[in-house]
Amino acid sequence: VQLQASGGGLVQAGGSLRLSCAASSRSQKWYGMGWFRQAPGKDRELVSATSWNGGRTYYDDSVKGRFTISRDNAKGTVSLQMNSLKPEDTAVYYCSATRRLYSEYENEYNAWGQGTQVTVSS
Repeated sequence: VQLQASGGGLVQAGGSLRLSCAASSRSQKWYGMGWFRQAPGKDRELVSATSWNGGRTYYDDSVKGRFTISRDNAKGTVSLQMNSLKPEDTAVYYCSATRRLYSEYENEYNAWGQGTQVTVSS
């Protein structure tokens, strides 16, 4: 499956952005999906994940209550709504797919989008 992420940009602290990820394959609906991010000088980390049907989700503690992941299998898209953004959310965000129905482990993700830059100014 090929993934195309979009929606990044520059926003002031406290603002919102919505990231979207479109999958090329109709089989995407059977895949768990995740959003990762990598800040300069830091390792890539899992921000949020959703199961194949959206019934199970994961959020890193740093984004709980501010970010919401959702998916529309009919359209083959996964979104990440980011509210109350903070400067520490600044990073390149990647959407990814795993052949598992759900995963919180980066090494189980095997398809990656190109990344979209999110910059939050203070």
